[in-house]
Amino acid sequence: MSDLRDPGDAWVTAADGGRYWGRFGAAGLLAHDRERGAILLQHRVTWSDHGDTWGIPGGARHEGEAAMAAGIREAQEEAGVPDNAVIPRYTHVLDRGGWSYTTLIADVATPFEPEITDPESHALAWVELDEVEKLPLHPAFATSWQLLRPLLIGTPTVVVDAANVVGSVPNGWWRDRRGAALRLRDRLELLAADPHGVRAGFLDLPETNTPGLERAFPDWVMVVEGVARGIGSSEHIRVVDAPELGDDSIVAEAAALKADGSRSTIVTSDAELKVRARAAGATTTRGVRKLLRILPELPAE
Repeated sequence: MSDLRDPGDAWVTAADGGRYWGRFGAAGLLAHDRERGAILLQHRVTWSDHGDTWGIPGGARHEGEAAMAAGIREAQEEAGVPDNAVIPRYTHVLDRGGWSYTTLIADVATPFEPEITDPESHALAWVELDEVEKLPLHPAFATSWQLLRPLLIGTPTVVVDAANVVGSVPNGWWRDRRGAALRLRDRLELLAADPHGVRAGFLDLPETNTPGLERAFPDWVMVVEGVARGIGSSEHIRVVDAPELGDDSIVAEAAALKADGSRSTIVTSDAELKVRARAAGATTTRGVRKLLRILPELPAE
């Protein structure tokens, strides 16, 4: 009779001397439902490691399995999380030296009720943020929760000053301003669609100083003006047509995102616009060069 256990299902001793589950590391899902103001927690069965405590659905990674994929898979196996029910926002890695635990922090896109789909749970529940610490938490999650909760404050959003970005590179853009804007949108689309996201530090949000925070998956907005108006949005890039000056529309976007509770990063090298955007509610600003360093090139036509 063959052994059906996955090779990742084993205890390992890390460099810190602790014993941890998952030969290839482990991962879990911190699902945040903004409408409920709650996260999905699992009441662990008595026989599990630190049994009868509460934590997030998660478990050992398979050999060669990406951490994000493992976090989603474990949440589906343990809590019945539906396909495409969550939107990734950040990844946080707790590294113990030779063993790591990756937490995928994600927003709920489609509301769902969790279901106990394996024997590892006493219960599953949506727990309001202010109630989490009142529960007997798994020790590792209790420590991580202090770091991760600030990441739930608002949706990370990047607003790009298209005219400023396009105009920063002397590549003849002035001969075809509309085409240059289209190419920028398509390059941003490649960046936004990257399953690895962007380095969390690119957003320069206060929360991105969190130790262990690695990747971010923000919403993307691109503001265009003049002849670039009407190029339309793409799958991951919301294009805003400025009725007049692009700067005014960017300031309006910053204010609207602030009112919506989002955390915005404005990409521009215009010093005056940076001041106006921050005054309107932008969380932070980034210079154009920071974006150009990470923008993918379009495939050769």
